[in-house]
Amino acid sequence: MPNNNEKVKKNDKNVHSGHRERVRKRFINDNSLDNFEYHQILEMLLFYTNQQRDTNKLAHKMLEEYGSFHTLLDARPEDIMKRCKVSEVTAVLISMIPHILKKYLRSKWNRREIISSPKIAYKYFQALLLGRGTESFYMLCLDINKRLIREVNVSDGNVRQSYVYIDRILEQAILYQASFIIIGHNHPAGTGKPSSPDVESTNRIRSALDHIGVTLIDHIIIFDDRYFSFAEKELCNLRYC
Repeated sequence: MPNNNEKVKKNDKNVHSGHRERVRKRFINDNSLDNFEYHQILEMLLFYTNQQRDTNKLAHKMLEEYGSFHTLLDARPEDIMKRCKVSEVTAVLISMIPHILKKYLRSKWNRREIISSPKIAYKYFQALLLGRGTESFYMLCLDINKRLIREVNVSDGNVRQSYVYIDRILEQAILYQASFIIIGHNHPAGTGKPSSPDVESTNRIRSALDHIGVTLIDHIIIFDDRYFSFAEKELCNLRYC
């Protein structure tokens, strides 16, 4: 006959098994994570790399360690392993999520879509800059009908600034025979207000592009899940018309 300890282990296993099945069924029935708490989403992810461990406690522990859901997901695998005492498989799964989402968003792009408004431009820059903890600067090259030709990573910087290389912008505009350019970068610190250097560099880029017959129509700044458009605010004489 099994001893009491064996019975407890068996009962614990059954409880965990039933709980996991209920959580999965809930997601399947809802076809959404809207009504899930962050720890519940994380817990469900952990089901697939932790067969025996109490993933509810682990999910809470990981969120407490990093302070927020997005900070955890933005962390590198080796950092998650060290701070949360989890396996490499678990750490890789967690850190892959933002990169999968980025690929998902980019896969929905219509290369021939006309980028005729800040909201459409924001969609493209959101996918390009998603999950970046440092500032990065991109440009969209558009044809005469404002259809996307190519997106270009101009530069990557640090937490507080990115580097603007006007020669590279001109080079890429000529290479892809662009008629219009939209530039964009992110503010990881979460502020949407353009800095003085942002405005100054935008004016310099607009002037340089004018000399080669290419028009700068907007500068998009991504912060949190929002954006700031120079064209919307009529800064630096930028407009889509």
